[in-house]
Amino acid sequence: MCGFTGWVHDDPRREVDPVLLRRMTRTLVHRGPDGEGYFEQGGVALGFRRLAIVDLAAGDQPFVSACGRVALVGNGELYNHAGLREELLERGASFRSRSDMEVALQLYLHEGPAMLERLEGMFALAVVDLRTPGQPRTLLARDRLGLKPLYWARRDGALWFASEAKALLASGRFPRRLRGEALVHYLQRGHVGGRHSAWEDIHCLRPGHLIDVAVDEPVVPRVWWSPPDEAPGPRDRKDEVLEHLDRAVEARLMADVPLGGFLSGGVDSAGVADAMARGADEPPRLCTVSFEEKAFDEMELARLTAARLGARHEVAVQQPDPQTALDVLPWHFDEPHADPSDLATWLVSRTARESVTVALSGDGGDEVFGGYRRYLHEVWEARVRGALGPLRGLAGLAGALHPTVHGGPAFLRGKTFLQRVGADPARAAFDSAAVLTRAEVDALLHPSLRQELRGHDAFAAWAVHYAAPRTTCPLFRTQYADLQTTLPDQLLVKVDRASMAVGLEVRVPLLDHRLVERFLGLPLDRKVRGGVGKVALREALGTRLEPRVLGGRKRGFDIPLASWLRGPLRSALRDHLSSLPPRWFDAGAVERLEREHASGRRDHALALWGLLVLEAWRRRHDCEELAA
Repeated sequence: MCGFTGWVHDDPRREVDPVLLRRMTRTLVHRGPDGEGYFEQGGVALGFRRLAIVDLAAGDQPFVSACGRVALVGNGELYNHAGLREELLERGASFRSRSDMEVALQLYLHEGPAMLERLEGMFALAVVDLRTPGQPRTLLARDRLGLKPLYWARRDGALWFASEAKALLASGRFPRRLRGEALVHYLQRGHVGGRHSAWEDIHCLRPGHLIDVAVDEPVVPRVWWSPPDEAPGPRDRKDEVLEHLDRAVEARLMADVPLGGFLSGGVDSAGVADAMARGADEPPRLCTVSFEEKAFDEMELARLTAARLGARHEVAVQQPDPQTALDVLPWHFDEPHADPSDLATWLVSRTARESVTVALSGDGGDEVFGGYRRYLHEVWEARVRGALGPLRGLAGLAGALHPTVHGGPAFLRGKTFLQRVGADPARAAFDSAAVLTRAEVDALLHPSLRQELRGHDAFAAWAVHYAAPRTTCPLFRTQYADLQTTLPDQLLVKVDRASMAVGLEVRVPLLDHRLVERFLGLPLDRKVRGGVGKVALREALGTRLEPRVLGGRKRGFDIPLASWLRGPLRSALRDHLSSLPPRWFDAGAVERLEREHASGRRDHALALWGLLVLEAWRRRHDCEELAA
């Protein structure tokens, strides 16, 4: 796990600025605390920071071909590199290391960009090919599911790229302006998504995409892999889920450094931990985050799993931590990111890093097997829509007329359900994961900015993915859209940035692409049945996990945010809200939101957290302007 940056000048005679290259590279020292390396030739600059995992002595990058004209930098892990190495040796390749990324370089020399389809794992990589005089060619590529990040830009006669946007900003070539569309997306979703970053003129290479370009060609990213778009597929046969899980975990136990895992009280992380114990020679090292607030604490269930596996179990207690939330994390999340579980992910990563350099997590199980609570609601809403038929519009009308009730008996709180049943299924699914509706965003924006941004809505980009699958199943459509948007833009950003902040590599077995390709399209009753999600995964793990873990309520990775914002974080909240740019927000609307929450009349925790994080991020990265 590492970080890289660089650029390729259009004019290969143009000299590279080594001071600039080192300044950009050293913004990524947290991603690679073990060393750095550089390549400068023919208008090409590559900078690399290394977190040593495999071949600690000889795995330094950049890797350069024997002819000296092709160079590669890569971030991530290729789990099938040993088999590829044997094949390449038979084809005449030679190696100076045991590194997986040298295998990628040699595979490129033999197969060109088509080699991406041979790679299994998580990766972002850049290859510069100078073998044609005066015509350097650049390949940028990102793994199938988007586990590793890659940003790029076209500016000042060069193609720029980096593992994190902060490296590009350090060049001084890019304005520190937040895109207006990104602000809307962030307020709606709590993160920025899509092919453009939060920053003006800096783009995000999407999962499963590549750029293969010569200096005189336009930069056009294209797809090299996409998830299966048809469902339902065949039912899982006996033990098939376990076979895929065990194989994925076993591949990810490869390391020349200490390795452990994250453990919550849920099915996914417990299943991964169990598979780790089966594939290792010693009990696993597992780390858990605990909360003093019992409603958020899964420690009891985590301890059941750890005890059964005989694991070395480390526990970290999460406290309200303004310094980490408002200074440390906004630096590492160099796009605004308001997932409250960023804090807990950073804490469990820091705890794990005290004893290991690599950790396996259970992320991805909900997206693949259908585990989110909102997925259960969507299945129920779809059934009600089907029963109502052409009369479902009346449900929407009833929802509009239904009084808004906060708290109280459940039968008085049916407004949202009625509105979603009467709404377009795509919009209903999108809104179920939204922090704020588009109308609520407008209520917070300054009137002049509201007018400027009136045409922007994060739903439009999400709906494109929702409409893509060749099926009428609403749940599969939502899973597909989440896999293309929410997963890489929110969850995997959280895991990557929080773990890399402390120099920890996190591997995600449940997002092995073969596992995703096989089980994403399972029939509906193998995902959701009787108000329970992840049916196929739960049944597969039935002989391995404690019954209380298998039957535990889905919690997510929540923190007691509402009470923290009324108590230990309220002072920081009010300070940051008061300094939000007045040309961006309606100060009166923001103040009302905070007062209602502080009084306990309403729970605006997610919206207020989003505003708090936005202002902390803006201060940390000197973002003064908005590019509407």
